[in-house]
Amino acid sequence: MFKFENPIFFYAFAAIPVCIAIYIWYIYRAKKNMKKLGDLNLIYQLAPEVSKAKKTTKFILFLIGLSFLILGICNLQTGSKMKDVKREGADIMVCLDVSNSMLAQDLSPNRLERAKIALENMINKLQGDRLGIIVFAGEAYVQLPITTDYGTAKLFLESINTKIVPVQGTNIADAINKAVESFGKDEGKNKAIVVITDGENNEEAQASAVDAAEEAAKKNIVIHTIGVGSESGVPIPNIIDGVVSGYKKDNAGNTVVTKLDSKILQDISSASNGVYVQASSSDIGLDNILDKIAELDKKQLESKMYSDYEDQFQWFLGAALLFLVFESFLSERISKLWKKLNLFNHAEA
Repeated sequence: MFKFENPIFFYAFAAIPVCIAIYIWYIYRAKKNMKKLGDLNLIYQLAPEVSKAKKTTKFILFLIGLSFLILGICNLQTGSKMKDVKREGADIMVCLDVSNSMLAQDLSPNRLERAKIALENMINKLQGDRLGIIVFAGEAYVQLPITTDYGTAKLFLESINTKIVPVQGTNIADAINKAVESFGKDEGKNKAIVVITDGENNEEAQASAVDAAEEAAKKNIVIHTIGVGSESGVPIPNIIDGVVSGYKKDNAGNTVVTKLDSKILQDISSASNGVYVQASSSDIGLDNILDKIAELDKKQLESKMYSDYEDQFQWFLGAALLFLVFESFLSERISKLWKKLNLFNHAEA
């Protein structure tokens, strides 16, 4: 296993073709200037000790030395051994509502953005737990498969918005079913689903959501719910380029009002031995949920990783020094030894 500590310096290799272009231009200009002095063959005879081959050799040695120098700065690191890392943690699937009603601004800056900020803070507190993200509106989609890569989880979280799901609505049942599928077939009481939504749904869909929660409970999966929004109701803004431009209206021209439906979220959490938390502007409630998840039987997980990375830059810097020193001491003139070898070859012929 190997990696480069400073891969950004690979961009320095772009200097090599630039150097080649400059060298070709230099040779061309030198030859052109020599032609102004007279016949090239005659000039070469007047300066028999100048070697064109040595000049090119010196340039090649310089390029090789430069290449090794860049590799040395990038610092190749090799993993000296692989070790098993054992950890304990729970599996958590977060189901985040991205329907248009989540743009309501009864939480600042709006319901969805407030939930995303709280989720990022939650990710920062995870230690050994695996996390996955499902987004849902009228349909549910796996945004992030379950993973321990918290950095990737934050990147995926940033990209979430209300346009990520094409079908509008609030299909909580589909989100729960997708989350259950994402856990796979592993047994154990170490799995939790966190549903963050305003809960708006029709009666048939509400019944399906409770049924889905009951099926999850049979598999020892706990579902916690977080209600975002106000029960009194607020209008849903039309946002264009980040600016509110009026509010959504129904076919009759009336302003659409979105209300938190806490009853359905309480029923879902109760059906699966979870808890319901109503979010406020100061606290979404994820800390309470994490405390409950901490009470789960944690699953011992084992992973393999390379450790004790060793720096190898010294070999490349040594090679760079060798080639650059050799290049600096190599003369462009034909040496006496080269002349003797050349004469010897002529005599043999």
